[in-house]
Amino acid sequence: MLRAAAEDYVARALLAGTTTLVDHHESPSFIEGSLGLIAEVCERLGVRALLCYGATERNQGEAEARRGLDECTRLAPSALIRPLIGLHASFTVSDATLRAAGRLAREHATVLHVHLAEDGADVTDAVVRGYAGPLERLQALGALVPGSILVHGVHLSRAEAAEADALGCWLVHNPRSNEGNRVGYAGALGASERVALGSDGWESDMRVEEAALRRLAAAHDDPATAGRLAAGYRLVAERFGAAAVPLTPGALGDVVVREAGAVRHVVVEGRVVVRAGRLLTGEIGAIEATARREAARLAARMVEI
Repeated sequence: MLRAAAEDYVARALLAGTTTLVDHHESPSFIEGSLGLIAEVCERLGVRALLCYGATERNQGEAEARRGLDECTRLAPSALIRPLIGLHASFTVSDATLRAAGRLAREHATVLHVHLAEDGADVTDAVVRGYAGPLERLQALGALVPGSILVHGVHLSRAEAAEADALGCWLVHNPRSNEGNRVGYAGALGASERVALGSDGWESDMRVEEAALRRLAAAHDDPATAGRLAAGYRLVAERFGAAAVPLTPGALGDVVVREAGAVRHVVVEGRVVVRAGRLLTGEIGAIEATARREAARLAARMVEI
């Protein structure tokens, strides 16, 4: 099921002109080996990826979190893959797990990827634990490695968003996901200069996501959203040690060619993966058919449960 899901998502991302995915994966019944499987799909189909397992204690306690963190450390970097240390969200893990995540990020020269203040429950939980908020909790426990990726930030204050910026962390705005989940609008993120645009599992056509951002920003009178799609390139370049400006010496070898708005050609790391609107690294019809079959199998198992 995971392989089918990964192939379908990666293929559609490439056809939409998205050359890099930042994935926060969780499969509590399949932890060990899950990231290796996703990485294999990404490399075979030809997409860049920042990958991690979202460690959590919400199913089987600290032992589950330890397994999730260990899975993050097993993934080896490659030309297309960079491993991160992942946490689902701070309210689903103990202080000990947060400390361990920060320590592992430093030991493996990478950063933390965590959902932060997506819902007000994350803020309430941090306060109950004796912290001013979830950002302050991460900082106090040594989990905020510079360059860390803090996703959502819906319930951050402007002061907290500015503090995340000062700490060298990235914030990621997910307008469609936040709207769909009815958690609110991330209006304070404009206080940071390091805000990228994400999809949080929605389809990876980032032009659609950018249009949703413009619509919601207008509805919430938020003028500070320009450049978030371009900021994603800087985030990825930072993790791959590449130049921050596309098409300059030392930049990533990724190119997307559009014609009348439609994606025609996609090149990732110098490899042509889409030509004339057709995926070259896999057969999209077969990928979709397999994904539909596995989705039906999953739905049947959920009915049984």
